[in-house]
Amino acid sequence: MKIHEYQAKEILRSYGVPVPKGKIASTVKEAEQAAQEIGLPVVVKAQIHAGGRGKGGGVKFAPTAKDVSQYASDILGMTLITHQTGPEGRLVKKVWIEAASNIKHEYYAGIVLDRASSKVTFMVSTEGGMEIEKVAEETPEKIMKVGVDASVGLQAFQAREMAFSLGLTGTAFKNAVTFFLALYDAYMGTDASLFEINPLVVTEEGDVLALDAKADFDNNALYRQKNIVPLRDLDEEEPLEIEAGKSGLNYIKLDGNIGCMVNGAGLAMGTMDIIKLTGGEPANFLDVGGSASAETVEQGFRIILSDKNVKAVLINIFGGIVRCDRVANGVIQAIKNINTKVPIVVRLQGTNAEEGKKLLEESGMNIIAATELKDSAEKVVATLGQTVSK
Repeated sequence: MKIHEYQAKEILRSYGVPVPKGKIASTVKEAEQAAQEIGLPVVVKAQIHAGGRGKGGGVKFAPTAKDVSQYASDILGMTLITHQTGPEGRLVKKVWIEAASNIKHEYYAGIVLDRASSKVTFMVSTEGGMEIEKVAEETPEKIMKVGVDASVGLQAFQAREMAFSLGLTGTAFKNAVTFFLALYDAYMGTDASLFEINPLVVTEEGDVLALDAKADFDNNALYRQKNIVPLRDLDEEEPLEIEAGKSGLNYIKLDGNIGCMVNGAGLAMGTMDIIKLTGGEPANFLDVGGSASAETVEQGFRIILSDKNVKAVLINIFGGIVRCDRVANGVIQAIKNINTKVPIVVRLQGTNAEEGKKLLEESGMNIIAATELKDSAEKVVATLGQTVSK
């Protein structure tokens, strides 16, 4: 689960991580009042679930009250396009009014779970304000990584090593050590999957502040994070993904035109890969799960076809726990109820596969059967641009 910058900063503040003073605003008037309470100069920051807001015009320095009014008016209601939003952009409904900081230097700090080492990994870099992916690709030596043993937590000597690697001294060094220890506590205490501070700044006075904050949380742990669940902003999420979640389906919208229905994340990845290798573009990742019912399959079908970009559908099911005849019944029922005209390719393998194929053949519907994975991808790509009737 993702949250907004201002929400992440409130969480960090509760764990003792220093952040600039700020207030959220949904209207120009609220922005003006917030700036007056905080004290000028301030920064007006668009709140969307995406990075690169500054480059897209969503972050503005406002030294005067007139500037606050103008920038709040410009940003609120704008469709902000960044490298993470895609060309469609995101509608800005809130702005964060934050006290301007007397910045001396910008750095980067982030915490993630490194699944390769099975350790929480703390990263710092002198290249603050830049995309960390670009730094990792072009100058990986500028990123220091510290693997943390979760049984003992981040140790003071590790925090000091990170502060040394940034070249900090004196007051800034001491404040950075305190900052890193508190940031780790926030990460572990909230069951986060990511905390990213970019930039982490040192001010002329030696203060160390989280000038920006990005936080993602493990959905599987939200049951014990009752204070974080209400922070979810459904307006920032894909509507079809929300609908899929209600039905217990794992769905992620992509930019292609071939809908994919599979059971199992590994099979989903393989299916999308083979579609790409065959010259097609997957429109989604949809995993109906290992115990899918006919109703679940039908709901998955509806979600896939709700995407107007979908021009063909590939159903690729391996019957392990789920029976292929159950999937076939769901497909038949979905086609009857939805009355779709897009081509449908179905590959069934595993438990009751022959029974499932027989049901599809006897349905009288124009369904294209496939046997091998490559065969199914080639057939669905070949159907693009075609329409079929029942």
